[in-house]
Amino acid sequence: MLDKIKSLSKDTLIYGTSTIVGRFLNFLLVPVYTNLFLPGEFGVVANIYAYIAILNVFLSIGLESGYFKFASTLEVGSEKENFSHPFIGIFLNSFFISAILFLFSKDLSFLFQVDPSKDYLIKYTALILFFDAIVLVPFAYLRLQHKAKQFATIRVISIVLNVIFNIILIVVLKQGIEAVFISNLIASAVTFAVLLPIILKNLKISFNRKLWSELLRFSLPYIPAGISSNIVQVINRPILTALTNDSTVGIYQANYRLGIFMMLFVSMFDFAWRPFFLQNAKEPNAREIYSKVMTIFVIAASFIFLALTLFIENIATFKLPFKGYLIGKAYWGGLEIVPLILLGYLFYGMYINLMAGIYIEKKTKYLPYITGLAAVVNIIANFLLIPVLNMKGSAIATALSYFIMLAGIYYASQKHYYIKYEFKKLGLIFLSLAFCYFIFVISSQDYGYWFVKLFVLLVFTSSVFFLGVVDFKSVRKLIKH
Repeated sequence: MLDKIKSLSKDTLIYGTSTIVGRFLNFLLVPVYTNLFLPGEFGVVANIYAYIAILNVFLSIGLESGYFKFASTLEVGSEKENFSHPFIGIFLNSFFISAILFLFSKDLSFLFQVDPSKDYLIKYTALILFFDAIVLVPFAYLRLQHKAKQFATIRVISIVLNVIFNIILIVVLKQGIEAVFISNLIASAVTFAVLLPIILKNLKISFNRKLWSELLRFSLPYIPAGISSNIVQVINRPILTALTNDSTVGIYQANYRLGIFMMLFVSMFDFAWRPFFLQNAKEPNAREIYSKVMTIFVIAASFIFLALTLFIENIATFKLPFKGYLIGKAYWGGLEIVPLILLGYLFYGMYINLMAGIYIEKKTKYLPYITGLAAVVNIIANFLLIPVLNMKGSAIATALSYFIMLAGIYYASQKHYYIKYEFKKLGLIFLSLAFCYFIFVISSQDYGYWFVKLFVLLVFTSSVFFLGVVDFKSVRKLIKH
């Protein structure tokens, strides 16, 4: 079992390092945006990217997930057929949708809550959507082939290009928010060019009726599921725009991005986790491994949640050496939403962990219902809470939605692929986390406040061992192994 966890850890480390470096470089743009753009301008950017997230699902139509499932086992068709069928499907669909958005950008600008005079932003969006969609299968191919280093290098290069062009266009050339989209487009186009040799090497023009049938049967449920999942993540931006204004959306988005470290942890785990559990599903102790992974994940995620919650104000108000703060002063009013965003990411990480059973037993039909319910709860909660609590209500709605997803996936997964999770240990972790957070809340913010924060972190870390959640012997054995 330790061999399997060690294998997962290696892939997680590679994906994680590249993800951390890439997202950190991307995060460097937040000071640029929040110190040089007004909240209202940044709100327009956030709103369009919310629609991009939702439209991505319509372009990919779940075929990336289908590729993972069938290319990992080659139950139907050859290796090239398993690559080509989902790639060609995504290419044709993406070209059609992107062409419509590009050609009718002015007429469709109202759908993005953008002034028709800025329809050029929609044109950039159409091209970004196209290039981002057609690299999904090539990237999935690299992950499935365990070419983590190549995957990571290409990802980082793309992000570095995006950051460089943002800085050149915004800081040096003093361009407006259009620079955000131009930079993204350049990076996306270069990424496609780099992956083109992989595409040409694996492309085979053919039609395997059985493979298409199986591929679509597995993948299509990901369309409503993916839409619902993205609604949970981003629908609050358009709703905030409708119920408040672009400035509120901009402030919300800037503080939402402060959840980067929890997001990084969940993302790097997800990259390594999905190929890992699929390829180890037939191991005799697979369920025991999955249970252990859940416990380890929750411990790490809880520590990150607590650390960021304790020090988020210090992080946001850090004064930069050249000009301004890490988060521009005009955006500080939204710091109260950060713990809720972090909690939502923690729930989402547990949701990803629980997806193993759904994938292994081919029960993806449940995903639309689970994420659909969460999306409905999110929309209703946003409309109910935003008028009362403003952006904090939106953050509460997001965290609640992720919890609904977690509860739903647990029920469906356990029904078809029962795993005996370590609930006693998980309960002790959350009780310890709640206790430590309570200590922080009631502590004085006067003399020794930094000491209190560090002490609270030490209490949580120590409790994991003293409550028997983790024992020193197992830690030493895993490290030695």
